[in-house]
Amino acid sequence: MNLSEVFAQRIIGINAAALRAAEIDQISRLLLDFAGVACGCTARPWVVRLRRWANRYDGAGRAGIIGGRARVPAPIAALVNGTTAHSYELDDTHDASLSHPGAVVIPAALAVASETGAGGAEFMMAMLAGYEAMAIIGMAVNTEAAMLDGFHPTAIIGGFGSAAAAAKLYGLDVSGLLQAWGHVLSMTGGSMQFSDETTGTTIKRMHAGYPAKNGVLAAELSAAGIDAPKRPLDGKYGFLALYGREARPELLAEEKRRFAIHDISLKPYACCREFHSMIDGLRETTENFTVAPSAIQAITVRGPKCLQEQHMLRRPDSPMAAQYSLPFVAGATLEFGPTRFDAFESANLDDKGILRWADMVEFEYDESLQANFPAHFGTEVEIRLAGGQLRTARVLDSIGTAARPLSWEQILEKANRLTGGLDPALDIARLERAIRGLPTQRSIDDLDVVLMMK
Repeated sequence: MNLSEVFAQRIIGINAAALRAAEIDQISRLLLDFAGVACGCTARPWVVRLRRWANRYDGAGRAGIIGGRARVPAPIAALVNGTTAHSYELDDTHDASLSHPGAVVIPAALAVASETGAGGAEFMMAMLAGYEAMAIIGMAVNTEAAMLDGFHPTAIIGGFGSAAAAAKLYGLDVSGLLQAWGHVLSMTGGSMQFSDETTGTTIKRMHAGYPAKNGVLAAELSAAGIDAPKRPLDGKYGFLALYGREARPELLAEEKRRFAIHDISLKPYACCREFHSMIDGLRETTENFTVAPSAIQAITVRGPKCLQEQHMLRRPDSPMAAQYSLPFVAGATLEFGPTRFDAFESANLDDKGILRWADMVEFEYDESLQANFPAHFGTEVEIRLAGGQLRTARVLDSIGTAARPLSWEQILEKANRLTGGLDPALDIARLERAIRGLPTQRSIDDLDVVLMMK
């Protein structure tokens, strides 16, 4: 039996017995975070434009669009909702695969569950399978090396996760899932070029929408009997061979100690996850941002090489580029505090205070932090104060990681802050009830309606 088949068997084998109390609780937390982030992004200009484009498909399917009214085919809903959830750098991450699984897997599962009439427990199993597939395949291909080669991890591995979720809901067997992954193999793409340009960066938002759509479409094509390669992961020209410099195929057959959903990080800060430990380090070295700005003379950030190679743009020209810029994020944090979600809006790109801080930031490569990456997104922050005093903080696991998780109440607070100004507003209490009730619900209709904000 080849490794593609071994892994597909594991994914198809996920059943109701896997939904233990710990898994139900974690899936509920992931759903709550997803809902707050996605609904909070519905007014973003690129989301409004994409939703308007999708309206042409209204009535052609049963899947809902978050913050919209249209009912569209599942692949279209997955595209729009995946892009929406990934629209402001606040969606969840699986750090070891450098990916954003929630913004890919959940939109796919929502869309297909709406079309098939799946129950809440089936939907949760699909989520579990999708996160698992995306995380393990991402670690097996070695997304750190792939990213340095110019491939965006979420975009290249996401389709395998969304296809796994869709396959579970469409009732595909091992052969059907392999065939769906075979289709994904030929759909896969996602360049890091957005990180090297200051404009045109909206495409990065779609790097969750594209794989969400592709996975659903791939599962539909497999279910329709349109064949594709059956060794999509470990074949001669399979995914690991094409994208996997320093790949670790043995991970596809490794017995997992626990499901990947328990290794997910939730974001308290609206920027690239790789900077979150830096923000916590700035908090520590400035005594919770109480040090007088005039006292800080220099800022040095140490970390893995990807920060220097892909994140040192000092004059971003778009919100996306700003959220991907280590100097700008440090500047915005020191100027506005760490949880000002609007700090990266276009109006602040020329903010003199932010740019003054950004120009003060220098980066140094740290071999020991590199050795821990990407299992830990650690950084070291050093500030030099007037008079020459040095303050240093080394943070391996930031707030929101599996080691330092956000509580249910903190996720609720995040959702309220993101959606408080929306009209119509997200009904948070109704959302909580819909999520808590999922394990026993015969459909996901309650959750679906809440997310459409009707």
